[in-house]
Amino acid sequence: MLTLEQIQAAHAKVKSGADFPNYIQDLIKLGVAYYETYVCDGHTDYYTPDSTKISTVAKYDALLVAEQGNTAQFKSDLKAHQQGKTDYAGFCSDCAKSGIDKWAVSMVDMTCTYFDKAGNKLLVELIPQ
Repeated sequence: MLTLEQIQAAHAKVKSGADFPNYIQDLIKLGVAYYETYVCDGHTDYYTPDSTKISTVAKYDALLVAEQGNTAQFKSDLKAHQQGKTDYAGFCSDCAKSGIDKWAVSMVDMTCTYFDKAGNKLLVELIPQ
């Protein structure tokens, strides 16, 4: 049975975006099928294939997410994060400034999708395996 402690242990290994593919592999081994992370406060909802939901608490004080998405700036910030140039807190701050409301990761499709406040997909990335 999946526990919040297992998820937290996997997340503790992540230091930058460069660690993301290994994090996804750890979550797959734990039985996570999908998750959504909300930029406003960093909480995440994890789902198993049978739709069991495990949620984390807020990870930081509330961020104001821009009303308008700035996809070009976000892509630049994401690239820097994936290269290990920013930490998680910095990445979340960059997301908020670029209008990213949440990201959703599908272990089935191996995608990470970034959404604005209106629910529009601003970017869909394939997760390296």
